Amino acid sequence: MKPDFVTRRAAQLGLAALALRPPKPRPTSIPVFFAGWLTGELAPHLLALTAADTAQHVARHGVRRRGDRVGLALAGLSAAGFASLIGTSLKARLEVEAALVEALGEDYRDHLENPSDFSTPWGRLLMPFRMHEPDVVRDRNVAYAPGGKRFLLDVYRPRETVRDAPVLLQIHGGAWTIGNKEQQGLPLMRHLARRGWVCVAINYPLSPASRWPAHIVAAKQALAWIREHIAEYGGDPRFVAVTGGSAGGHLAALLALSQNDPALQPGFEEADTSVQACVPHYGVYDIAASTGEAESRYRLESLMARRVFAPEHRMDDYLAASPMDRVAEDAPPFFVIHGKHDSLVPVAEAREFVARLRAKSAHPVAYAELAGAQHAFDVFPSIRSTHVVRGVEHFLDWAHAQALTPVSEKNS
Repeated sequence: MKPDFVTRRAAQLGLAALALRPPKPRPTSIPVFFAGWLTGELAPHLLALTAADTAQHVARHGVRRRGDRVGLALAGLSAAGFASLIGTSLKARLEVEAALVEALGEDYRDHLENPSDFSTPWGRLLMPFRMHEPDVVRDRNVAYAPGGKRFLLDVYRPRETVRDAPVLLQIHGGAWTIGNKEQQGLPLMRHLARRGWVCVAINYPLSPASRWPAHIVAAKQALAWIREHIAEYGGDPRFVAVTGGSAGGHLAALLALSQNDPALQPGFEEADTSVQACVPHYGVYDIAASTGEAESRYRLESLMARRVFAPEHRMDDYLAASPMDRVAEDAPPFFVIHGKHDSLVPVAEAREFVARLRAKSAHPVAYAELAGAQHAFDVFPSIRSTHVVRGVEHFLDWAHAQALTPVSEKNS
């Protein structure tokens, strides 16, 4: 039976409240994440649904009963909440631009060729789960190493033939235990491919069937495959950037901070596994809980030690797997992105990681902290994710332009 008007309005008001002010207690983090994530990114759709449902109810029943008045009041509060969420999402444009200006300089756009603007494509956002892109070709299920479906990748490239295009490697998240290459990073990859990039999304072994360091070894195998084969798809193996979200953000950051580490390249120690830029989204950086944060210790004890790492692993193994503890001067340019309302990976972890990067790295470190953003805010097109995608495009185009600039010109 369909819930009555008051119940529907109360439920939507509850969702708006969870997105606006997510509670902190750990036992509720996963349901709070799902509710806040979908509500925050689909706020325009929920606002339209509230208006349509309320108008239909008033047209059919009027405002004669007490329940009608209560429902109308709840609808008004819900609408205000959704409008506030939309306003916060629109701020992502300013937050991303401010992060880039701070790290790269006010003239960074002078190095970009025909950058996208930050306008909001309202027509595209009407159907956020329809991500067909006629100008993009997808080559599916290419094997980058032996081992079956967990060692397959997809290549996203422009329909028109390209040569020496910059390359992006996308690594999916899912707590190192779930997920696949078709679920994350799609808005960014399709956008970049439409603009001439070649993007590669990979699967990798998952825990508990595979234990650490199988995940990062596979990512490095994929990177070695890119260096050897991506020219066949129009990509330039000399410039590879890496991105990913959550556990994928961890792997992306670790890939950038463990370049050419033979301990993580068994059997292919001589392969070039360097990357030229890194853009982790809501990543996990404190694997060893070396910061002493309660959430990091809880993750270490409840997930990493039990399901991802093997019982024989020692603290040195956790430190070697932790981007927080591998920050070095030769880190490539970073653009770290995190939501202030992240219920799964607290924003304090990203702040500390950025502080350590900026203290040691010789390259720029941009950091965008997004008001109102939950974990996984970029999985499908939304107001916020659209602005983030364009900001990432600008950062990567800047990094690519810098990589092509002769050293003599950089120092002049």
